[in-house]
Amino acid sequence: MTDESPPVPEDVLATATERLEDEALTLADNEEILTALSELTPIYERERSYFVLGNYDREQMRRLDLVVDRLNRRSDAYAFRMSDVRGGWDNGIQKFCLISDLVSHIVGVAEKEPSGFLVEQGLVVGTEEYFEKSHVLKRTYPDTDEEHPYGWMEDSVFELLEEDGRLYQWETEAELVAAVEALP
Repeated sequence: MTDESPPVPEDVLATATERLEDEALTLADNEEILTALSELTPIYERERSYFVLGNYDREQMRRLDLVVDRLNRRSDAYAFRMSDVRGGWDNGIQKFCLISDLVSHIVGVAEKEPSGFLVEQGLVVGTEEYFEKSHVLKRTYPDTDEEHPYGWMEDSVFELLEEDGRLYQWETEAELVAAVEALP
């Protein structure tokens, strides 16, 4: 970071440092992680930051890109995907947790086949601080007769988010754009 960059909040540094200390990391691993995280300085330069999760298959990735693009059109926001943070991370859960500690919002784009962020959904629900900043854009499938098209576990996560007003449903891409606009 430069001298002109806004300072990293002390509580964020403390949380990230604790996570790094909890793991058995080599000095090289530690340097690689810190270098990768330093690329996220726009998080500290904007009022809101969005960590966008979802499936990286071609069609789903196009919709993730759409969500990131729409969020980045906000003047005070910075949105990115997990793959935007470089580095050869051996531990994807550690990467998710460190990034989640830094952002103001976690946004999942859920699609039935396949969802793309099942592990992260478990971490979101199991960690109060992540759950409180999470929002999910859930694709609906009106032609299905299944009681739990996503599976009962995922549907339970969606129900919890819906109770808190942080579940946004969409069917078409136009509705996805409208759902993104509804995000805080």
